[in-house]
Amino acid sequence: MLEIKNLHAAVDGKEILQGLTLTVEAGKMHAIMGPNGSGKSTLSYVLAGREGYEVTAGSISYDGHDLLQLKTEERAAKGIFLAMQYPVEIPGVSTLTFLKTALNAQRRARGDSELDAMSVLKLVRKKAEALQVSEEMLKRPLNVGFSGGEKKRLEILQLSLFEPKLAILDETDSGLDIDALKLVADGVNATRSPQRGMLVITHYQRLLTYIVPDRVHVLAGGRIVAEGGKELALELEAKGYAQVAKEPA
Repeated sequence: MLEIKNLHAAVDGKEILQGLTLTVEAGKMHAIMGPNGSGKSTLSYVLAGREGYEVTAGSISYDGHDLLQLKTEERAAKGIFLAMQYPVEIPGVSTLTFLKTALNAQRRARGDSELDAMSVLKLVRKKAEALQVSEEMLKRPLNVGFSGGEKKRLEILQLSLFEPKLAILDETDSGLDIDALKLVADGVNATRSPQRGMLVITHYQRLLTYIVPDRVHVLAGGRIVAEGGKELALELEAKGYAQVAKEPA
């Protein structure tokens, strides 16, 4: 589904990714772990097509397409979803209006008919209940005044609604207490599918206690330096990134 080869990427002229190679298969949950500044968020932004992130070498193949030739909106239309570490606020636009507009844009891109307001409301209510996204939250401007936990639950609600082919979750556990973490993890696990590849980016093993990955990759210095099964996350917790990164892969 996703094949990254020898990827180099720079921000403001500074190279952050320095030869990253990674494959994500449909139906699999991959975890990217690494210290601050290793390039984890840069990888997510490059995949999503965020402006200011320049790919200087390498290739990315996604679902048979050259991803680097697609605009940001084209990537979203083809099923790439990014749950951001810091979701943006949009004053003046209600959360429900945003969800309706984005959902129907996705449906149009896939050749499906749009849903009317009542159909969207029923669908959103059904999926929101499990994530404890209240009616009051749906009426409020998008992310404005939301707590960290509320923002992350809303991101997972979008994941559930949009049903992407590739989901990238950037530090979904950031700022969550243990109850919110479990709730968000349950929401993520509910979206796992044989047709969907998932890439979870995190600093800590605690998230992977609840979202168990098929494969763990350690990112340091802009490249993958170690790979393994779910037990690798426990090894990182015990030894730290520096020790694992210098051991033979």
